Amino acid sequence: MTRREYEYIVIGLGGLGSGAAYWLSRRAGANVLGLEQYELGHVRGESQDHSRIIRYSYHTPGYVALAARAYEAWRTVGAEDGAPVVLRTGGLDIWPAGSIIPIDQYAGSLDAVGVPFERLGADEVMRRWPQWRLSGDETAIYQADGGIAMAARANAAHQRLARAHGATLIERAPVTAIRASGDEVEVVAGGVTYRGRQLVLTGGPWSNALLGELGLHLPLEVTQEQVTYFRPADPAAYAPERFPVWIWMADPCYYGFPIFGEPGTKAARDAGGRTVTAETRTFEPDLAAVAEVERFLERYLPGSLGEVLYTKTCLYTLTPDRDFVLGAVPGAPNVHVAIGAGHAFKFASVIGEILAELAIDGRTPSDLAPFSIERPILQMVNPPTSYMI
Repeated sequence: MTRREYEYIVIGLGGLGSGAAYWLSRRAGANVLGLEQYELGHVRGESQDHSRIIRYSYHTPGYVALAARAYEAWRTVGAEDGAPVVLRTGGLDIWPAGSIIPIDQYAGSLDAVGVPFERLGADEVMRRWPQWRLSGDETAIYQADGGIAMAARANAAHQRLARAHGATLIERAPVTAIRASGDEVEVVAGGVTYRGRQLVLTGGPWSNALLGELGLHLPLEVTQEQVTYFRPADPAAYAPERFPVWIWMADPCYYGFPIFGEPGTKAARDAGGRTVTAETRTFEPDLAAVAEVERFLERYLPGSLGEVLYTKTCLYTLTPDRDFVLGAVPGAPNVHVAIGAGHAFKFASVIGEILAELAIDGRTPSDLAPFSIERPILQMVNPPTSYMI
């Protein structure tokens, strides 16, 4: 007989949902149900591939403080699973002259939380990492704890550990109905009706479809993004111990990785893709976008270029201000939602921990005010957008 009643139900088992299932299961064991509409580890959403950047460097002290919790959460996962899910490479953020992104916000936020960093000129960047060919007027922040969150490995670890703690994770169970009434939630998934006390929604690009079951709609934009792996002529120069993760802090914004998971470097433009839906997206690379990244690398990191190994697509689910949505759903205090705004994987485990705190304790020590689903910009029909972070 299929069990139908649980204390806690999680819908969507990508990065955030797998994290929520894990942290809930640590405290609630077999009273946790996770539902995924596709197979676990699918590539239709936002959370797979080998690597994501993890960093302390952010534009507000709140994000820096949350990053500190994120590092601790990932350490807990790695220790319990028996293998680390974060690789420390150092993180290099480079500002060209005249960038619209204010470097002082980042430096000030790191200082406010007490995170050490170095401020470097272009010559020093090129001395330490001669792979860079800069103009000479750039400024950089280097933070030694930046690195790689091992996305696919971390997702699998969250799922494996959740099951080890007693959670039930069900694949290929698309949700067709949600009802929240009083202190009970009811979810119909894969033709089966499940009941619980608390519900967690981590649907990524399917978020509005889930929220629509509760009469809500947010001004989200889903974009199709992509990353490209290149085989460099000198792979040793781009090994993780010799080359950091990096972000070009300008508009357009580019970012990249040392060699990890594939025999090549990885680079991409941030938030530069076309608007799609989860249903209309394709898996075909945008060759013009690949060429744009190649031009950037040819100018600034020429040695990282080489044969294109492959280009992989993914989705961003963007809020207009690029801040997360994290907290209870209005009118349904036992339903909690998390939307990552295209930059949440580094926080996936701690967001899962926060969701577990909200569902079990009704509170969290983290400040969620900036991520409220009721903030003014999310109440607008056509809000202005700002995707630079």
